[in-house]
Amino acid sequence: MIKQDRFLLALVFVVGTASLGAEIAVARLMAPYFGASTIVWANTIGVVLVSLSIGYWLGGRLGDRHPHIRGLCLLVIAAAALLALVPFAARPFFEVSVDALDEISAGAFVGSLLGVLVLIAVPVILLGACSPWAVRLATPDVEHAGRTAGRLYAVSTAGSLLGTMLAALVTIPLIGTQRTFLVFAVGLALVAAAGLGWRYLAVPAALAGVIAIPVGTVKAAGDDGDRVIYEEETAVQYVRVVEEADGDRRLELNEGVAEHSLIRPGSYLTDNYWDGLLVLPFTRMEQAPRRIAILGNAAGTAARAYGHYFPAAQIDAVEIDPELAEVGRRYFDMQAPHLSIHNEDARPWLEAADGNYDVIVVDAYRQPYIPFYLATREFFELARDRLAPGGVVIVNVGHPDDNDDLEQVVGRTMAEAFSTVLRDPIESSNTLLLGTGAPASAERLRAAIPGLATDLQGRAGIEAGRLAPRLPGGEVYTDDVAPVEWLIDRSIIGYAAGD
Repeated sequence: MIKQDRFLLALVFVVGTASLGAEIAVARLMAPYFGASTIVWANTIGVVLVSLSIGYWLGGRLGDRHPHIRGLCLLVIAAAALLALVPFAARPFFEVSVDALDEISAGAFVGSLLGVLVLIAVPVILLGACSPWAVRLATPDVEHAGRTAGRLYAVSTAGSLLGTMLAALVTIPLIGTQRTFLVFAVGLALVAAAGLGWRYLAVPAALAGVIAIPVGTVKAAGDDGDRVIYEEETAVQYVRVVEEADGDRRLELNEGVAEHSLIRPGSYLTDNYWDGLLVLPFTRMEQAPRRIAILGNAAGTAARAYGHYFPAAQIDAVEIDPELAEVGRRYFDMQAPHLSIHNEDARPWLEAADGNYDVIVVDAYRQPYIPFYLATREFFELARDRLAPGGVVIVNVGHPDDNDDLEQVVGRTMAEAFSTVLRDPIESSNTLLLGTGAPASAERLRAAIPGLATDLQGRAGIEAGRLAPRLPGGEVYTDDVAPVEWLIDRSIIGYAAGD
């Protein structure tokens, strides 16, 4: 009996490891298509908790009807097989999700998201059934039921903790999401085979063989000759570089809705919002910026351009994902005479920075979700305090076409910290907001045009023609209340509905 009890402890430990490891892995599996926002995490956690609850109920019933180890081990080996299928069976749902996000179709977006979550629900239900079934088998009598249940659930929870850390810190960064699922599936199959007999070792052996299958491209590059030249899952996110037929390269992160860096062969300009970042400081400044901070550097498009046009400037480029610096140097020619890379989260870094910046660029908003703590009154007050006299903060606000909800909120919140807030609707899905504590205007920008580089002069004239005061309306977001996820989701749904 002691031998059986030890086996059950080992089994629930491995099951706990796989249950929470799978939760981390499925969130990462969805990140290239849905992003990694709190909304996605809430859906993932909710589905896992519901699945575990159903599993607990099912396990209690099965344990009473079939009080033997063989049935429990067969359940575990079935869960292992289903868990191994998840990263492969998910691909059709992913294809739907890509089209849904590209078209901003809320119905398909929600449907495909739920579809992917359902893929993980079935194996998690089976895993959830294991602990109550094991409690039934390990309980010798009613007097020891509480102690037995407590011990088994404690061991299972310890396994869950290990699975969480193992997936997040070891397997996903080192071997990727697909193989993370397979590693947990092999672990489940091994412990189940130990209870079923040597003949069942063929199952973990087969699953281990699948690990050797090369992982292909996660997402197709699309039509028109585009090709993926780099693809990786970093510790922070999914990253890929796509090269177009004309040689342009773009950086995509997670769901790939937005371009996070762009390089055109032989040019420092992009015909994109990054060009506006180079000239908008002159709505206030009369001389070239001397110190520049870029919060959300990605692969360095803005840093490269600033370094070229203002070679004397000290540039601090901040990016939370350290892998992007190497991507920038390798694929996007990220270099500048006085460039310093800081692999940190933007706001804590800015808090500790010395300040005295002529320009602070905030380019860390990632469609369709943004970090709320970079869109609050407290953050913009911090940015204001880190500016040199007469300095400016420029925020790139990405948004659905013809939807100004996010821009209104960010503009209204910036107005709490800056006496002047101007807008440049540089693209249909991007608006640059400029905040400063001093007078700034299109007239100042026009007056600075003769002193700019030749290829910036035309751009400056275009920007000056678009500049206007911030849009009216919007709420003030604070560190305490900043429902930015709700705002973005409502914008997407409203756009899809034609409102």
